[in-house]
Amino acid sequence: MTTLATTTADSLTMLRRNLLHQIRYPGLYGFVIGIPVVLLLLFVYVFGGTLGAGLPAGLPGGAAGLSGGAAGEAGHPVQAYLAYVLPGILLIAIAGIANGASIGIAMDLTEGIVARFRSMAISRAAVLTGHVLGNTIQGAIATAAVVAVALLMGLRPTAGPVAWLVIAGLLVLASFAVSWLGVALGVSAGSVEAASNTPMVLLLFVFLSGGFVPPSSMPGWLQGFARYQPFSTFTEAIRALLFGRGPGSDLWLALGWGVLLALAGYVWARALYARKSVR
Repeated sequence: MTTLATTTADSLTMLRRNLLHQIRYPGLYGFVIGIPVVLLLLFVYVFGGTLGAGLPAGLPGGAAGLSGGAAGEAGHPVQAYLAYVLPGILLIAIAGIANGASIGIAMDLTEGIVARFRSMAISRAAVLTGHVLGNTIQGAIATAAVVAVALLMGLRPTAGPVAWLVIAGLLVLASFAVSWLGVALGVSAGSVEAASNTPMVLLLFVFLSGGFVPPSSMPGWLQGFARYQPFSTFTEAIRALLFGRGPGSDLWLALGWGVLLALAGYVWARALYARKSVR
């Protein structure tokens, strides 16, 4: 077999191992899905009345920014805020899977299983890739669950089939990139405890994006960062696609950020893993 074929086969084996771990610990899915759903309910039903009423009219979710089925709810601030905040909650769900990726690889490194893998004819990249692919699938399931709950809450997007495919692609790309960052953080951590804390910084980036309030409402020194950081470009592109608007440059910025973060996480994780492999 060629090196590529061997790496692919080993990666699929490691993916199967990761998925079996997820099946054996169903409470993990409860956490990954439950937290974003609880946050969606909290932000919409507790804060939505106030925050929805303050949305600028030209934004998706604002009084003049809704279209189609959502337009009928334009006068209701709670429904308006549901339309606005959903992309931010989807990114919260994706940021959350970095924690599982980080803990998973850290446990493998500290419990000795990686040492056994090194003594076998297994591609080194496969161990990391298995975790990344497993967590990407987990991210896809979590975001699908959040969208389903939002629809039950009354969300009425006007996206067509092509727009939904693009949205799904963006969410998978974001999950893939965040998973590589989570794995890199897990390899760099000295313990499982440290690995469970370092990915929390990604949640901070989501809250400092345009996912929950418009960047224009933030202090001037923060607006530029909030508008063009990775999570903002994803939320803005998804928000536009959900309600039949052209995403414009946000789509290309999101794609660029996704590829860049995935590549950075991959290079960082591989370098750290190779360094630990020679010890």
